[in-house]
Amino acid sequence: MNIDKKKFEKIVAIGTAVIGTSFAGMKIIGKMKKGSSIYNNDSNEKNPLEGHKVKFVPDENDPENADGVKGHLESIGMSEYKPKFYEKHIKRAIDVVLSFGGLVVLSPIYLGISLAIIIDDPGPVLFTQKRMGQNKQYFKLHKFRSMKMSTPHDVPTHMLDNPEQYITRVGKFLRAHSLDELPQIWDIFIGNMSVIGPRPGLWNQDVLTAERDKYGANNVKPGLTGWAQINGRDELEIPIKAKLDGEYVAKLGFWMDLKCFFGSIGVFAHDDSVVEGGTGELKKENEKI
Repeated sequence: MNIDKKKFEKIVAIGTAVIGTSFAGMKIIGKMKKGSSIYNNDSNEKNPLEGHKVKFVPDENDPENADGVKGHLESIGMSEYKPKFYEKHIKRAIDVVLSFGGLVVLSPIYLGISLAIIIDDPGPVLFTQKRMGQNKQYFKLHKFRSMKMSTPHDVPTHMLDNPEQYITRVGKFLRAHSLDELPQIWDIFIGNMSVIGPRPGLWNQDVLTAERDKYGANNVKPGLTGWAQINGRDELEIPIKAKLDGEYVAKLGFWMDLKCFFGSIGVFAHDDSVVEGGTGELKKENEKI
């Protein structure tokens, strides 16, 4: 019995050392990569409205943005939002623990998905997009590539002509079960995202950004999943989605995060609300029936 106990203690000690070393190593890598993951290196990359409260101004002289509307954002002042203790410390600690655990536990799945992507459509496994982060800071969001190499970059799905033609066979499965979002666990680990929060919009989704600002939803870190995610996703129109994001911010706390986390499990397992074409497309499809 003593020998078994000693062996067990040795295994625990070795496991603890390996996990601790891995965590320390990943934290170092994360700090090194953090700077290159945000668009702050020069004035041309940084969002000039970072930290501002904004409104959307329609203007036919502007090019069409990612929401399909012509116009631009204008500052109406500076944000005065101050994160509370839970958001600043407890939530971040939970994010680090969960994201590290996810990166370790899901590593075999990452490998399997990566091989499937390469076999289906040779090319990079991952791709990045410029997204709107906390306080409107631009950051690089990571995804498994679910679209063909010929797909236009930084164009939202709903603005593509017949988006189905660009989606790979593996990509269709990944998107249906939100597996293409898994690399964002790394974005959580380095601090650009949170496990729970409003989904990060494209940098040029000006209408969405302005609508979210009405409810303070741009003040918190974007999330892998959130309140709007478990209450509709693609069938939601922008004003409704923004209002749900604002409801999350208003109720932000441990219990709200827990509710979103467990509510997301069923959504990711099988989600009929994922429609190729993006926000509001399910409503348009239903209107045709």
